[in-house]
This record gives sequence, C-alpha cells and structure tokens, in this order.
Amino acid sequence: TKGSSPATLKLLCASVALQPAPSSHPSDCCALSLSDSLYVSEYFSQSAQKLSFYSWYGNAKLFHFHVPEDTVLLRWLLQASRGKGPECTDMEITVHFRYGAPPVINPLRTHFPANATVRPSYNISITLSSAVQNTTFVNVTTPAAGDWFIAAHLPEAAGRIEVKGFSTPCPYMFQADMFVLRLTDMPVLEPGVATPQTVVSPAKPLHVKVFVPKHAARMQFELRRCMTSEQKACTVRVVLGSITLPQSFQKIVTCTGNVNCSLALDSPPWEKWLQIMVESLGAANASVSVEMLAAFTACRPGSTSSFFNFSSLNQSQTGPRPGSAGAAGSSTLSTGEASRNASDQRSFCLQNQPVVREDLDVVSVRYRLLNGPSVPVNSLSPTLLLLNLNTGMDSGGSLVVSLLLNKTSVSLANATVVACVSAASPVLSLNATQNCSTAFFQGYPLSMSASSVEAMLIVLYPQTDDWFVSLQLVCPKGQGECNAAEAKVTVFAYLTPCFNDCGPYGQCSLLRRHGYLYAGCSCKAGWGGWSCTDDTKAQSVSAQNLATLLLTLSNLMFLPAIVVAVYRYYLVEASVYTYTMFFSTFYHACDQPGVAVMCIMDYDTLQYCDFLGSVVSIWVTILCMSRVKKILKYVLFVLGTLLIAMSLQLDRRGVWNMMGPCLFALVIMIAAWVYHGVKRRHCYPSSWKRWVFYLLPGITLAFIAISVYAFMETNENYYYTHSIWHVLVACSVAFLLPPRDKHKKPWAWSQKLTCRYQICQNDREELYAVT
Repeated sequence: TKGSSPATLKLLCASVALQPAPSSHPSDCCALSLSDSLYVSEYFSQSAQKLSFYSWYGNAKLFHFHVPEDTVLLRWLLQASRGKGPECTDMEITVHFRYGAPPVINPLRTHFPANATVRPSYNISITLSSAVQNTTFVNVTTPAAGDWFIAAHLPEAAGRIEVKGFSTPCPYMFQADMFVLRLTDMPVLEPGVATPQTVVSPAKPLHVKVFVPKHAARMQFELRRCMTSEQKACTVRVVLGSITLPQSFQKIVTCTGNVNCSLALDSPPWEKWLQIMVESLGAANASVSVEMLAAFTACRPGSTSSFFNFSSLNQSQTGPRPGSAGAAGSSTLSTGEASRNASDQRSFCLQNQPVVREDLDVVSVRYRLLNGPSVPVNSLSPTLLLLNLNTGMDSGGSLVVSLLLNKTSVSLANATVVACVSAASPVLSLNATQNCSTAFFQGYPLSMSASSVEAMLIVLYPQTDDWFVSLQLVCPKGQGECNAAEAKVTVFAYLTPCFNDCGPYGQCSLLRRHGYLYAGCSCKAGWGGWSCTDDTKAQSVSAQNLATLLLTLSNLMFLPAIVVAVYRYYLVEASVYTYTMFFSTFYHACDQPGVAVMCIMDYDTLQYCDFLGSVVSIWVTILCMSRVKKILKYVLFVLGTLLIAMSLQLDRRGVWNMMGPCLFALVIMIAAWVYHGVKRRHCYPSSWKRWVFYLLPGITLAFIAISVYAFMETNENYYYTHSIWHVLVACSVAFLLPPRDKHKKPWAWSQKLTCRYQICQNDREELYAVT
C-alpha cells in the first residue's frame, strides 16, 4: 500500500473514530484549518456485496467511486466478514484496485487474446481465519481525481454443481468505504509567473496545482530561491503528478541548497490540473520559502478545417444540387486549404485528423475519419487522431485499434510507420526517440513496414480519458531521406463490449453495478481466458459430440417405461413420460456449450418444459403406485401439475420444487398402502415377488439417481453423471409402476383386429337358430 506520514494521517478527523452512518452519498466529516489552508474530509460508502468464488469476471464484485479534485489523501476502509455456521472455513479474499477503469485481473492464470495489452493489477489479500470480521486500511497520498474501481473475489471455484436447497453455502461479505481529505483552497500557479510559496513544516507539505493547456508539448518546472526560516540552505522534495494504480508515474526530484532546481515533462496531460507537492526534508520546526515557476512549450497543430470536413460530409450524404455555387465554392476552398497545409507542414508539430464518434449501443462506439479511412503519414510531424473515451461509461469494454499500411503508398522500402496509442496526451516525438510514453502514461507502441503491413491493439477496459493515436514515418538512416516520402495508413478504431463477441465458445454478458455498465466473457466447453481464446483445457469436437449424444440419447431409456405403462393401461402416465423424454432430449441438445448444438425452440422454453416434465413424472409415478381410486388419482394429477408449474415459475432450480411434490405423493402412497393393508389384514403389496423383483430394485435405483444428481455432479463430469441420472430415473420408473388391474385384460392385438367380424358371425348364427 501507499503509505503516508503519521502527521498527515492525523488530518483524517481522528481516523475512523467518527464513523458516520453508511451512505451512498458523500458526507462532510470535518473541516480543519492548518496554516491558512482549509482541509475538508469527506466520506463515501456503498452497500456490502456477497462475494463469490471466481470462475469468470462476473464473479468479481465491483465498487465504483469518484475521487474529487484537490484530494491530497485517500483512505480505503475495507471490511470483510463471514457467517458463523460450521460450513464457514478460513478464506482469503483478493482485492484489486485501479484508476480510471475496472481492474483487469487473471486469477485463473489463463491466456489473453493476441495483441491484447495486459498490465498486472494492484491487489492485496485479506484473510478471514479465526476472526469473523477483518478490517483493512489502504492509504493513497495525492491520488488522481476521477473514477476509482475496486474488485473483490474469493479463490477459484471448485466446479461442483450444487443443488439449491441441499446445502447452505457460507456467506462472505465485503464492503468498501472511502475517506478523502481535500484541500479547498489549493494555490494555483500561473504559467510563466514566478510564485512565492512557503512550506510550514515537514509534517505539513505544500500542495499547489497548475492547469495544463491543450497542445502543450512540454512543461518546465523550476524551484528557485529555496531558503529556510533560519536563513540556511534548504532541502526539499518535489513530487509532480498524482498516484494512479496499478502503475504510477509520479516525477520526484530532491532539491538541495540555493541552486535552482528544475524538472521537464514531455507531453503533459492536456486540459487537466497537475498537482505539485513540496515536502521539507529539513528541521522539524523550520519553515521553507521557495519560488515556483511553471512554463509550457506550445505545439502548433495543423489540420484541415473542420467546417470544410463537415460540409463535404453533408454533401456526400445529400449530394450537391446541379449548379450549386456553394458546392463549387467549398471544393475550391478545400483545395486551397490543402495546398496551404502542404506548404506550411514544416511549421506544424502535429497534423490533426478529424474523427467522429458514433455511439452504437451500450459500451459500443465506432470512430470514423471524416477524410476517409486512410490518413497520410509523413516524417516531418506526427499524424494525430483523437478517440474520445471520457464519457464515464466507456471504460467497461475493449478499445480496438487496427492499422493497415498501403504498401504502394510508401516510396521507401525500408521505411517504417511507427504508431503510439496513449491516454491524456499524445506522443509528439516519435521520430526522435521512438519512445511510446508521455509524462504520466506508458503508451502502447505499434509499427508497420513493407514486410508487416498490419498492426492491431486491444486495450482491455481502457481508462476514462481522451485517447490519442500518433503515427509517423521513420527511416533507419535518418529523417533526411524521408522528407519527401508519405505513407497511407487505414485506421479502424472502435469500442466493443467484448472483443470478437467472446468467440464461438463464449457468451458476452453485460454486467451492472448501480448505474455503471461493463462487460465480461463467460466461457464454455473448457475454453478460458479474457475473450475465451485459451484452449488449454478446451474440449475437442469429438468430446463435445460425445457429451451431446450421451445427454440426449440417455433419455431414450424412458422407452421401456413408456412401453410398460402402455402395456399396463397407464396411458396418462405414458403420455407424461413421452413428454419428459421429448423435451429433455431437445433441452440438452440446446444446452450444450460447444458446437454440437441444436435448438428447436427458445432455450428458456425448453428448460422450463424439461424441469416441468421431470417433476410431474415423479409425481404421477408415486400417485400411480398408491393405487387410489381413478377419479381421485386424475384429480391429483391435474391439481399437482398446476401447482408444480406455478412453483417452477417462481424458482426453477429450488430443491423443494422437486422434493415437495415427492414428499406429498409419498405421504399419499403410504396412507393408501396402510389403508389397503388394514382392510386386507396383511402387508400391502402382499406378494414377496413384487417387493424383491420390482419395488426394492426400483427404490434402490431412485436413491442412487438422487445421490448422483445432488452430490456427484461437477462442471467437468456433468455430461456423463447427468446421463447416468437419466438412465437410473427411467429404469426406476419401469420397475416401480404397479401391475395392471385384475379386471383389465392384456392387449391382444390379433384378437382385437378380428374380434368385430367374429362377433357379428356368431350373432347371426344365434339369430338364425332362434328363427
């Protein structure tokens, strides 16, 4: 964690002693006045969330906070707790932090997609052992203002499929609160104006800020006339910039003596306040007086006027009318403007290309260049494209930048087009250093040449900011040979919720935390990774086909039960078994994670019909075994089916949706058997063969099936354990169905077909004899 001095922590309103009531809105803790500076402490809180074992990003619980401007100290209060039941064991909770976007995490150590940029997240571990609750503090001094995200999760999921209601999982809760200490009257440095300031004591550092204008290529900071109150040489430490996680690029310089101290920043963040902190390293009671100066070197941009670009865009959509003077005038002016830009190209430090942002859907944006998909790239100044991602709702997707070099446009075979994608400010010196970094951000470099004309970059969860794409032509022997060369590069840039829509073995899910939306991939068929591109544990196509065949064809074991039911005149029960076999077969054919999938109707409909048929089959089988009167049996059939349909609509996966009808039907069956036994004055069923060869095998198969279903199924063995469940349940039904009534004759198909003709013949003979 980033710590701060004990003296600074005292400014937090006696730390956590205040403990204001939890609220989703900020509340002022207190206001402190220290050496003519007013500090305000604020408190932000969000409701606690129940943690889950990690299998994909949707299991991580996200917390979203906004740090206000001029914050000098940030303190996270992390509270983790667990239940008190015997099922609760020691647990380690992992907490990730990131500025500007949700953390990119990889607890399962899977592979990311090619061309994706991944930087390790900043995380800590919280252990719940003997204590029921754990409280942890994380301090961040001079944090960056804006969005901050916290993600918490439990270790990797075991993969066991638990039936809801059979076991009670231990609840692990996590809550994050945020305390900030904000300086309300932070001094402002005016560019180019030397400003005297005073550091009161080492325990009270000086905080100032300066606004970085747009098109600032360089910032020069100087510290002059450093002198203590005792007229001695001073020693101070200057920190430029704010802390951002997981990486922080603060610039720190230590100044000693009366010599002027300076620090230069290339490509400072545009249109943002830059915070500067000065700490005295001298005696405890000595104040330090300094003089500060901040100066900026401006960059002169060159671009085609946006008015002409929008005029040409409008004309391309509606078409100029014949004889229109406005269209001709625009064309003439555009040509003149292009000529002027070409002649003055050497005086520009960058060439702006206008980009239009098109919002397509949630976390879905397309960027379109007004001058066409191809942009000219030369060696004199970088070509710059602005990608606006600062709406606050763009950080939950993936930014994709694809570049394609037109080989015929490059006159030099050994020339290289260098590109850099950066946030907050662009890189303006690609030709000199080819270093893709700004003052406070490490960019993502790309390059293209005649041998490799394509380049792609995927930024997972890009931070909320203005993003820039800088392109420049670089020659190995120097820029002299590239002065007359120009390359054409086709640029495609877009923001998508999930890269490649998670591929064929994944599902892109839109997640929500209060009003913030973000996306994640849920993988299947053994595939893993951020975009479901990791095939380390993937199932082969043959394994997927085998799983589909096992889960579908195992339902054919209901055919013996259907034949037995029809043979014994249980036609309603046979209809229910047929319904269950049909929908269970096609539900599992549609439920497969791989490519062997066939859906004859909506997935939710198939699932509901499968669950309904399964429970109703158990219901009618047990009622049939009870041997109650037919009218009562059929009334219970209909009434129970209606109640089961209602309960499944309320909670489809609840264990009592199956156990409730089973227990109630068993009560009816036991009561009926007791009644028959008392009436006949001997055990019912009375035949020992019925018990030994039918009831005991059927009950045994049913108990084994329930044990497999409730305690043995996991994600890895599901396809064969659930197939075993199908086989055992279907076989138990065939054993448990009671014999037909004694007054019912067996189906005699040959006699039934000839019976009508024989009866008529006999009747005629009898009538003839009477006559």
